[in-house]
Amino acid sequence: MEHRKRYHSKEIEFEGKTLLVEGPVPPDHLRSLGMHPDLDAFRRPNEQHVALVEISELPEGRIILTRDGSTIVGYVTFHYPDEMERWSEGNMIDLLELGAIEVADDYRSIGLGKKMIQLAFLEEQLENMIVFTTEYYWHWDLKGSLSNVWDYRKMMEKLMKSVDMVWFATDDPEICSHPANCLMVRIGKEVPLSSVEKFDTIRFHQRFMY
Repeated sequence: MEHRKRYHSKEIEFEGKTLLVEGPVPPDHLRSLGMHPDLDAFRRPNEQHVALVEISELPEGRIILTRDGSTIVGYVTFHYPDEMERWSEGNMIDLLELGAIEVADDYRSIGLGKKMIQLAFLEEQLENMIVFTTEYYWHWDLKGSLSNVWDYRKMMEKLMKSVDMVWFATDDPEICSHPANCLMVRIGKEVPLSSVEKFDTIRFHQRFMY
């Protein structure tokens, strides 16, 4: 199984500064950068920085980030699903999770999430993978104009659709526990039918729901 990591970068002008969207970023480069203090949605910024480095060291792991100078102001993670989760059951080498997406508050007005995700899919580097993301409303940063769960859900769907991820049904209890939660998936054009069928058996534990 080939893990295609093809580095790309893109400059963005923001408030008189030049931000750089780049990735997949190698571990040594990640270690040389610092985290913006607002990047604390999942854990403390320093601890999250360590986690990003660890993901970048994985054969399948990839970190796409935006930096302002040497400060990380946004990131997206890709990795195999956690072994404690349903999605790891099939031990699929071509099933990749789009995990965390986070952008520092002051940088949220220019669509960095979309730019980072789109950069991850450049040059067909994920066409041999099924990429999925699980969206849970309790992980969402519900404030400001997106304080409504359904508005945030629409925003996340629009973001994922920018790379052709679509809503998929599942009987996973956590996703089914609230109607705003969802599973979104992109099946690369090189993924074999056998992998698609295996993913279907993971999505549905109860056959009558197919």
